Amino acid sequence: MNDSPDNELPQRRNPAPGVHINLGQSNIVLLTVTTEKRELWLANETAHRLLHQTWSEARAWLVGDYLLMPEHLHCFCAPHDLRFTIETWISYWKREFALKHKRTEWKFQSRGWHHRLRDGENHSEKWLYVQENPVRKHLCPRIEDWPFKGRVFDLMWTGK
Repeated sequence: MNDSPDNELPQRRNPAPGVHINLGQSNIVLLTVTTEKRELWLANETAHRLLHQTWSEARAWLVGDYLLMPEHLHCFCAPHDLRFTIETWISYWKREFALKHKRTEWKFQSRGWHHRLRDGENHSEKWLYVQENPVRKHLCPRIEDWPFKGRVFDLMWTGK
């Protein structure tokens, strides 16, 4: 095996921009956003309430199921207004959330990580995996016991 740098796989520090949208079928994305410096402020009732409110108002992309961990969040989202990229929408709701909470120490990293789901089964598997996060981290004994999760809009899987 050649150990030269030319044989190394490319390392991606940031996610590829944009989400490929297929018209006529579901376009559901799993989004992960991390707090700045992985600070542990996100899993609390105030952040939960304000994020739910912010996402219900920021409708360029619709948030379905979501879960907040102390230092990151996961949400399933789908485009609603194709004039807005996912990156534009993420920046918008982060800004709106900051205006609501007014805490200078509550900051997110500049980008989010997103993965477009391929089918409805993949969506169900991913949601179960996301819900198991607090159990795996020993923050609660059962999925049902984690209070910082919810749904803003019903996202239905249709099409291929």
